[in-house]
Amino acid sequence: MKEGLIIKGKRMVVVGLGRSGSAAALWLAGRGAEVTVSDLRHEADFHPDLIKKIREAGIRLEAGGHDAGTFCGADLIVVSPGVPDDIPPVKAARDSGIPVLGEMELACRFLDIPMAGVTGTNGKSTVTALLGEMLRNTGRRVFVGGNIGTPLMDLAAGPGEYDCAVVEVSSYQLDTIESFRPDVSVVLNITPDHLDRYADYEAYVRSKLRIFSGQEPDGTVVLNDDDERLRQVDPGGRLRVLRYGVEEGPGRAAWVSKDHVITRFPGMESMAFSLERFALPGAHNRENAAAAVLAALAFGAGPEAIQEAVDSFQGLPHRLELVAEADGVAFYNDSKATNVDAAVRAVMSFERPLVLIAGGRHKGADYGALVRAARGRVKEAVFLGEARFLLAQAFEGVLPVRPADTLEEAVFEAAGRAEPGDAVLFSPACSSFDMFRDYEHRGQAFIDAVLGELNGREGA
Repeated sequence: MKEGLIIKGKRMVVVGLGRSGSAAALWLAGRGAEVTVSDLRHEADFHPDLIKKIREAGIRLEAGGHDAGTFCGADLIVVSPGVPDDIPPVKAARDSGIPVLGEMELACRFLDIPMAGVTGTNGKSTVTALLGEMLRNTGRRVFVGGNIGTPLMDLAAGPGEYDCAVVEVSSYQLDTIESFRPDVSVVLNITPDHLDRYADYEAYVRSKLRIFSGQEPDGTVVLNDDDERLRQVDPGGRLRVLRYGVEEGPGRAAWVSKDHVITRFPGMESMAFSLERFALPGAHNRENAAAAVLAALAFGAGPEAIQEAVDSFQGLPHRLELVAEADGVAFYNDSKATNVDAAVRAVMSFERPLVLIAGGRHKGADYGALVRAARGRVKEAVFLGEARFLLAQAFEGVLPVRPADTLEEAVFEAAGRAEPGDAVLFSPACSSFDMFRDYEHRGQAFIDAVLGELNGREGA
């Protein structure tokens, strides 16, 4: 573990009491800092156990708003990923010369461990988890976390327990990195997202491409050559660039051929990894498998360890997750589809007719791509949340749509319109924050609504 900051006795303000913020606050307090957590939400919005844990650690909680005096009186400010680092109190503190770090950057100041970083608009959680399994199969102790659920601060708390790390990195986290230097970085795709936070698409692109900005000259960058924007990217320097795609192409180190990922890795003979037992549906997940295979090879994993992971990996919750099947109708939970491109990929993964449930908080994106993907695949749609009227307007005249006030109502309406052989697909194309804490909370609510609907039928 490397030492990157003087912490003991310093006044630290952590902005945001989510997973990353609470992990950073507890870590700092445990090392003798005087910590304040500031959050716009009220204390009643948090789980009592978390509040108790924060108070027992001697951390002061500033809930229900930010006090500029708290920020300007700090020695260091740590911003959680979900908090823009240009909000007025943070900007005022920065203008006063107070350093501002992101949670991931804080962790990186104290970490010295081989690391792979995975980003992209869609698929990064799946690739992070799959790559983690590939490396575990080599016998290494692998930390898998970051934006995927376990904050990187948890790794900083016990780095000696692990041999390497696979870290999912969001654009928000990349906005504040300085010391993040992965040995292998992976960029899966860049499609319009978070346009409610970034000035424009190019600003979002620049954020994503920061993942390899700090890599050492002998590092490896894995890029999706089928992504129009990434095809134009030249990381420069002495970084090794490995490109992949659905089909074989000039300069590609991996591609998908029928039921195999074919690799042409530098310094190795060509290899074929079977996808016959790969459980994840859709062409995009085959692309994801190719990305993970290249990253694993770059990390020194052998073909046996990689193939074992491909064969056994069952995917992650809330990502095209089969919830139940009744009367010939399957119900799929894809709550992780928080943007239009993710919902498009989900819709195109199915050959059976779909009843689509979508909606949530609008993020500034155009729904036209989802409308085009739905033609001939989606027979009816139910929209909910703040974006339901925008979605209904986009789909006007294309297929029958219905609004719903709650997720339970949406499931009831969709189930009533599905016929044997159909699937009800919950793929929101929006964020969850209008009605739910996060996509996991939303996904569990969908699961509960589906099971409640099916149990209600049995009891009727």
